[in-house]
Amino acid sequence: MSLNQLIEKCKNNDTKAQGELYKLFSGKLFSTCLKYSRNYVEAEDNLQDAFLTIFSKIEQYKHKGSFEGWLRRVTVNTVLQRYRNEKVFDIINENIIEDVEVEVDEDEVSVDYLLQIIQELPDRYRLVFNLYALDGYSHKDIAEMLKITVGTSKSNLARARQILKQTIEEHNEKQNLQSL
Repeated sequence: MSLNQLIEKCKNNDTKAQGELYKLFSGKLFSTCLKYSRNYVEAEDNLQDAFLTIFSKIEQYKHKGSFEGWLRRVTVNTVLQRYRNEKVFDIINENIIEDVEVEVDEDEVSVDYLLQIIQELPDRYRLVFNLYALDGYSHKDIAEMLKITVGTSKSNLARARQILKQTIEEHNEKQNLQSL
């Protein structure tokens, strides 16, 4: 069965087709959920919520553009809506912190460790960091998506980078001490 046929069957609430669609895309969408979630269990919950949203809004997909891109957008928006509902952006100081660059030596810091420390960032910092640094959204887009100001987006990105830089430096110091 082609992807277009699968989509059309999902539009008709065919549960077998929905199961196939889930099998086909759940791995990639779980990675997206994991990137925006606090932990693995929350990512699983977010994935389930995303698929419920996907199946309820699949009628809106008009076969223009990438279906996978549409799925990913719905998933990210579903996860972000959860955080907007939790009001993780209520207590934010809009003073723009001096931005720092985070330099990572791949020999000293593994990708798994880097993803772990990104996941451990406070919600407001992790979401902005992921949207900006990993997914390439502009501060204007992030502000609209999260219903915050551009200044808050910039401030949260700068703070996320500071936390990551400090965590990586502490990690490297521990590694250096252990190798003595």
